[in-house]
Amino acid sequence: MSRAEQVHATTILCVRRDGRVAMGSDGQVTLGNTIFKHDAIKVRRLSGNKVLAGFAGAAADAFALLERFESKLQAFPGNTRRAAIELAKEWRTDRALRRLEAMLAVADEQTSLILGGSGDVIEPSDGIIGIGSGGPFALAAARALMAHSALAAPEIALEALKIAGEICIYTNTNIVVETL
Repeated sequence: MSRAEQVHATTILCVRRDGRVAMGSDGQVTLGNTIFKHDAIKVRRLSGNKVLAGFAGAAADAFALLERFESKLQAFPGNTRRAAIELAKEWRTDRALRRLEAMLAVADEQTSLILGGSGDVIEPSDGIIGIGSGGPFALAAARALMAHSALAAPEIALEALKIAGEICIYTNTNIVVETL
């Protein structure tokens, strides 16, 4: 596949407020200039519904990372941060993994992390994560809603993703939000 034909999927947003965490995504999958799917599910519940994970990037690469992260969660139950760090170590040292073009947003009750394409583990200082092609739009909208509204985490995620869907051509407004 040429660069222009790669699958573009996604906008993932994670928001924390008042002890709740919400992670949502749009449903659009795009190949080149064609929308292939409107209702893809890009946020998963892992580790007995205690961890949320959203994926962005090349679909096959994202699923490969999601599976590896899930196996790390099984190896380190109840320790999302450690599972993420162990995946990052593997990601940086494995030649095949280093070529994956994907990112994960993961969250449990205490921690929100971005697992980046070069094996980075990033914990945002404000607890808000936006990844994927519409991630920056959703992130900006969520920060504004956090600062200027009393909305709860799930409502902020929903509204911010709607705003991203109105701006980003790779994002639609078929939104799913999961909460912890």
